[in-house]
Amino acid sequence: MTILDDIQKTISPEIMQLNKCMADTLATSNAMMNEIVNNYLKTKGKQIRPILVILSAKLFGGVTPNTISAAASIEMLHNASLIHDDVVDDTDMRRNRPTVNAIWDNHIAVLVGDFFVSSSLRQAVNTGDLRVIDTISDLGCTLSLGEIDQIDKARGHDLDEKSYLGIIGDKTASLFVACVKMGGYSVNASDADIERLSRFAYLFGLCFQIKDDIFDYFEDTAIGKPTGNDLREGKVTLPLLYALSLANHPRHAEMRELACRDMLSTSDIATLIEFAKEAGGIDYAYRRMEELRAEAVEIISDFPDSETRNIFVSLFDYVISRKV
Repeated sequence: MTILDDIQKTISPEIMQLNKCMADTLATSNAMMNEIVNNYLKTKGKQIRPILVILSAKLFGGVTPNTISAAASIEMLHNASLIHDDVVDDTDMRRNRPTVNAIWDNHIAVLVGDFFVSSSLRQAVNTGDLRVIDTISDLGCTLSLGEIDQIDKARGHDLDEKSYLGIIGDKTASLFVACVKMGGYSVNASDADIERLSRFAYLFGLCFQIKDDIFDYFEDTAIGKPTGNDLREGKVTLPLLYALSLANHPRHAEMRELACRDMLSTSDIATLIEFAKEAGGIDYAYRRMEELRAEAVEIISDFPDSETRNIFVSLFDYVISRKV
């Protein structure tokens, strides 16, 4: 039993409403699309993003039908991005199940991803709240630009922690910020409260991505990607960035030159991963996550004491301690 399991139990009625909403929205008269969608929804993942929408609404008063629509909208957009990512990365497995593109083909997977995007917008419109619609529309742009920015930085070998944080802020943290905004809008929370919780969500998103990036430095088939996959794609993440910033390290010049190569062999990747570990990059990444957590806890502590407020802290702890 994980922290996340306990959190999901506390909001199980709302989670059930969310899943029904998504299933109803994605139902069509096309047998092939229904088969693909139903198979895809059998493994729902952690659903952290819609959980944040629901928790935000609870923090500000209570869950409404608009909260469920907003949560469904954000989760379907997130799933659309995963389906499209699997096409781009030619991924065969996700959540220990074959991907849509692996079962069918890239053409169908792109169309299914597009269908999820459209369904996401339908649920946003269903709230009747222009702020929710605006948020989900902006999010789609931000996520796309974040990915493009990462590709551009990788090609230019930009080995800078500030740039890294900016990229993961756009490609990951922005999604969590949108979650709490939409949850707040769904119950008409004040702009000031939504702004405060948005900062918490931004820090949470940074932490989430840093932990995700740490996984790439270790071999674990449960994660669904091989060690060094980010480096194969030209992405230099926080543990290695820290190691490369140590100008006095005896291997600094050698490792920096290696990290800037356009093509890395399996041996090169193994060397860089070992260097990052040996130079304290993993420990540094954990320290940064703890710093993000400390700031986030200070922000959430300004809200009135409640079970929901405590759950936000528990969710942060879960992200830092999670194994997959």
